[in-house]
Amino acid sequence: MKLKIFYLTAIIALVVFGESCTKQAFENANQNPNAPAQVTPGTLLSTVEGSLAYTQGGDISRFTGLYDQQLFSSVQQAGAYYTYIVTDADFDTQWGNMYTSVLQNNQALMALSDSDKDNRYSGVSRIIMAYSLQLLVDNWGSVPYSTAINALNGGTTTPTYDNDRALYDTIASLINVGIAQLSDANAGPATPGGEDVIYGGNAGRWIKLGHAIKARLYIHQSKGNPAMAALALTEANAAFASNADNAQYIFGSTETSANPVYQFDEQRGYIDYPSSTLADTLDALTDPRYNIYLDSTYSDVNGDGIGDYYGNISGHTELITYDEMLFVKAEAILRSTGDFATAELTYDSAITANMTKLGVAAGDIATYLVANGTLPITSVDDAIAKVSFQEYLALYLNPEAYTLWRRTGSPALTPTAGSNGIPRRFLYPNTEYTLNGANTPASTSYTPKVFWDN
Repeated sequence: MKLKIFYLTAIIALVVFGESCTKQAFENANQNPNAPAQVTPGTLLSTVEGSLAYTQGGDISRFTGLYDQQLFSSVQQAGAYYTYIVTDADFDTQWGNMYTSVLQNNQALMALSDSDKDNRYSGVSRIIMAYSLQLLVDNWGSVPYSTAINALNGGTTTPTYDNDRALYDTIASLINVGIAQLSDANAGPATPGGEDVIYGGNAGRWIKLGHAIKARLYIHQSKGNPAMAALALTEANAAFASNADNAQYIFGSTETSANPVYQFDEQRGYIDYPSSTLADTLDALTDPRYNIYLDSTYSDVNGDGIGDYYGNISGHTELITYDEMLFVKAEAILRSTGDFATAELTYDSAITANMTKLGVAAGDIATYLVANGTLPITSVDDAIAKVSFQEYLALYLNPEAYTLWRRTGSPALTPTAGSNGIPRRFLYPNTEYTLNGANTPASTSYTPKVFWDN
């Protein structure tokens, strides 16, 4: 889908360097004389946040949702993706948007903020960079970063690819520096406010998001590694304290600033929400979220069946939420200590937090927990499978659900086509093979796996 919003002429003239992180920045002769000499950090921040939310909530969410069967389609392109018929050209848009609209604009924000000693903006830009890099690594594996990011300042336009495992260390380092800047007593001459759609300039909540990202980093690597699980638990404990801390981007109420799910459904959806594996699972469980996620009475010319919470014109993209952190804690407790009782209490709290966020009545939550709130004590693996199953139901339309399934195998999904199973990764885009072929690794939908996928 074409990105309709967030591209500001002034920003494009200053920072966009290409469709796939491989084109040169505008030459001096092509500079717009009507553009301001310098954009403000607030303008850059709002652009970066909107672009990230639109790209994740649009193309990336659709691909991961079709792969992990939270979504269903049998027609047009979406139907092909659902049965794993993809080419490298199908990944050009989300890759290009992540590098051009998100990473490069965010690098400009980081450089500007560091230069002006705007510590709050510097810290926020590093937390966003960390989140964006994790999103790239978890779906593509090894990606360009250390040399690609320098292209903004006249560096190479044919960047090499950084190892995916090493990039996890880079992400953690970005967060550590970002948290230090956000914690600095000297906030700097300029600080974020209303242009920060995610947190309204609240430094404390950005710090919590940094810890939440680190909790993800460590839980992704925790299989067979109690020490990693313990690190994940430490970071999750330092992260969100309630649903008020949820990191989410809320869209506008006009067609040009609308939620990407709404835009896709209105323009060319072809997603049949109530026919997905997830929808069937919710129905079988008599899950009270069914009529919140889904609306079987809604339809338009292209798709039908999504509820207002995620499908409304002014809906939202969730980055990381409190309920996810509670699920991470439950898994981390099981992997690090095997304490079933404490894990179960945390698991129940995760389900409760998710349903409370969605507006489920307290009585319905209690009934659901009676039926689903007990963890098996037969083995740690069995308990983790149940935690992951409920987390998958909670992470509706969030790409993290695809990561969760790949690393835990829960829920047990049946491939929709072929003999190779469900895809394990995104393909590198055609633009990279065309413009940066010497550095771009070969890839299929199954290999190479992301390093934590074992």
